[in-house]
Amino acid sequence: MAVIEQFLTERVAFEEVDEREARRALREQIARQERVLTATALAACPRLDPGPPLPSLAGPRMLSLGELERVRDALAGRLAALDGAVEAQSAQQARSRALLEDMLADPPAHKWVRVSNEQLGEPGCRHFHVRPRLGLVGMLMGWWRVKISSGCPLAWGS
Repeated sequence: MAVIEQFLTERVAFEEVDEREARRALREQIARQERVLTATALAACPRLDPGPPLPSLAGPRMLSLGELERVRDALAGRLAALDGAVEAQSAQQARSRALLEDMLADPPAHKWVRVSNEQLGEPGCRHFHVRPRLGLVGMLMGWWRVKISSGCPLAWGS
């Protein structure tokens, strides 16, 4: 019994864990990942979809450390998927640029092929299209050329 009384009279020091610093660090990581995700999606041409917003975690409230970590990990997964999409888009645009160079160098080898600015990763509505010069006569004679469209069609008024 004396041991219990001694235990109760002594101050038992419990270390309090300060979660504020951990929360602040996690919120900073989440904010940085959101900025990078948005910048990556907007920098691509044509722009990529960063995906729908993260699902709500039961409404407005203070998230626990575990929930903050789940949000951070979900954003990291999205960022990795978006980076993969950017790499795939860059590779496709490089192939389109190489095709355009081949089309310009040898139009008869690329009959009726069309490459758009969107495929090249450039803004605008321009198209590069291999067509016969002088229509049917040019097609029969083997006179092929790369025709460049003038851009976006004009809007017609009512």
